[in-house]
Amino acid sequence: MDLGTVTSYRLAQRRADLALGPGETLVAGGTWVFSEPQPQVSGLVDLAALGWPPVERLPDGGLRVAATCPIATLADHEAAPASGLFRTAADALLMSFKIQQVATVGGNICLALPAGAMISLFAGLGADAVIWTPGGGERREPVARFVLGVQRTTLLPGEVLRGVEVSAAALALPVAFRKIALTEQGRSSSVVLGVLTDAGPRVTVTAATPRPVVLGAGGEVDDPRGLDAVPELCGWYDDPHGPPDWRAAVTAVLVDEVLAELEAPAGAAA
Repeated sequence: MDLGTVTSYRLAQRRADLALGPGETLVAGGTWVFSEPQPQVSGLVDLAALGWPPVERLPDGGLRVAATCPIATLADHEAAPASGLFRTAADALLMSFKIQQVATVGGNICLALPAGAMISLFAGLGADAVIWTPGGGERREPVARFVLGVQRTTLLPGEVLRGVEVSAAALALPVAFRKIALTEQGRSSSVVLGVLTDAGPRVTVTAATPRPVVLGAGGEVDDPRGLDAVPELCGWYDDPHGPPDWRAAVTAVLVDEVLAELEAPAGAAA
């Protein structure tokens, strides 16, 4: 879509270039920015020229994924034990292969839509969002807490999501993934990602809720099946991809399936 209000475009080549002027907004892949009118936007600041490596290995064996990393690049990455999960998560959102080539990890997370594929993945793995703050600082917080609700994050004016980091320990955990949609190729109505930690199973619910909900070991509720707490925590999401009561019912089934897979004896069929 042509953005008729945009009169300026510039490449951010160093950190100082990320300071936005009136009417400017950051753009990474741009798949959402160019998908609908943006009447409040008069200038675009492109992150691509910063040259961040898409995926880097951390000293502990974990991964740093740049905000500008295309979703397809991450989905096809083979450097981590959980790499098969990357493709599964990317495909959970209705997104053509062409969009996956352009849409970015950071854009998907910062857009903060309930069915955001990268939110499901990184919230479920307990990854940290790395956020550049004005003045050259940095702060970190779990991706599960970074997303506050539909198109709401903790980003403050002048802050930029630099990327996400997931530890080697998290990548090595047993994982189970389930999703459901109203149609075979439809947008996710509920996504459940479970990991088996030393303290017990932890499940993260997305798409069915306005923000990620973490249950079980280290979560908001100790019980990994504690979906009864969802109405008080944030409520069930309601949109054309599923009513709240249906989302609650199917999410309970997905959680049971995820936990059964995680708790199955090694080598047993799920």
